[in-house]
Amino acid sequence: MIHHKQYFKSDHTSQSHQFIVEGPVDPEILKRYQFDDGLDSFRLPEEQFEALIEIAELPEGRIIIAREDDLIVGYITFVHPDPYERWSDGNLPYILELGAVEVTPKFRQFGLASSMLKLSFQDNQMEEYIVITTEYYWHWDLKSSNLDVYEYKNMMIRFMQQVGFEVYQTNDPEITSHPANTLMARVGANIDDTKRIQFDKIRFKDRFFF
Repeated sequence: MIHHKQYFKSDHTSQSHQFIVEGPVDPEILKRYQFDDGLDSFRLPEEQFEALIEIAELPEGRIIIAREDDLIVGYITFVHPDPYERWSDGNLPYILELGAVEVTPKFRQFGLASSMLKLSFQDNQMEEYIVITTEYYWHWDLKSSNLDVYEYKNMMIRFMQQVGFEVYQTNDPEITSHPANTLMARVGANIDDTKRIQFDKIRFKDRFFF
């Protein structure tokens, strides 16, 4: 499968701040930017920045960013699922994982996450993929949001529904370990029944299908 990538860019203005939302961003372009110190939800900012560059270098990897001048203040990642997770079973080239959405705390009320998400799916190539996202409550910033796990879950569902994600059932142990954990997926318009069935088999591993 050839992973075509078409670049998109949009302006985002909020409260006198001028942002650029763009992507998928080439790794060499990413290296020219700075990375906000508040982007530390998953690892140290400098380590996370290196991880983004590595993803951008992958054939299927997509990095969407929001930046103020040359400072990256938010990002979304798309990459094949981790080889140690069930979602990589069969190494299906048409399954991508939306792995992370992060905006630096000082700009989280500016709508940047939604702008990045919507721009991500402007590329028609995304209709060739089943894009999954696994929502685990232990990754959520419950303290800053002042939401409980179920309110946060509902917020994430509404957020993903903006671009056509739906909740899918699964017997994956990590998802079923807590009722707030959620599997969501967006099935591209060009995904045929054979590919859908393969996805179903991964969702319900070790269950027989007739």
